[in-house]
Amino acid sequence: MGWLERLHEDIATARGRDPAAHSNLEILLTYPGVHALAIYRAGHGLWVRGYEVPARLLSHLGRALTGIEIHPGATIGRRFFIDHGMGVVIGETAEIGDDCHIFQGVTLGGTSTRREKRHPTLRDGVVVGAGAKIIGAVTIGEHARIGAGAVVVSSVPPDATVVGVPGHIVAFTDRSNDTVQHLPDPGWDRLSELESRLAALEGRLNERLGGLGTANGTNAAGAPPDVRRSDSEVTP
Repeated sequence: MGWLERLHEDIATARGRDPAAHSNLEILLTYPGVHALAIYRAGHGLWVRGYEVPARLLSHLGRALTGIEIHPGATIGRRFFIDHGMGVVIGETAEIGDDCHIFQGVTLGGTSTRREKRHPTLRDGVVVGAGAKIIGAVTIGEHARIGAGAVVVSSVPPDATVVGVPGHIVAFTDRSNDTVQHLPDPGWDRLSELESRLAALEGRLNERLGGLGTANGTNAAGAPPDVRRSDSEVTP
């Protein structure tokens, strides 16, 4: 596809994914994700031809204009949509499939200092929520969903939903009928158990205090009497 056809496809993708979009002209003029992709494609063309410094300079310009940093060495498929976009970082060896959708503050980062595959791979149809961090040469399977603010450091199977820090799978989506199968969450179950035990202990404590108030009388406010004595009441 030529650059003009790609631009037209990017605009159509934004129009289809964002209900706030009202016209193609609005998207062309005001959507930083569309601008960042156009600049990335120009820089990527230079990068694969060996013009690394001009490609990085173009990437740097795109970052200054849009707030979105895409390394020209990254590989990005078709119909990729960056929603809002501010603070998005996509590393050099990141690979993004077709029909992916990411929100603001997402990082596709690396940890290795070696010249190797060190950034994530997003398969087709992946959605990454705002502020999520996917770190290392991990693979996010087709149509997986990464929740906002999650930190993912291991690979994710297709159709899974991942949340939390560190990220863990909480559900799988059946694309044949759009149903979601939720998985047990041990962390949440443990918190619920602790909350129930705390409520039971508070109830027993209130019963004990109520029994003391009945046996010894209460003060005017209904609280147990002050059992402290003054110095003059203390027997030598």
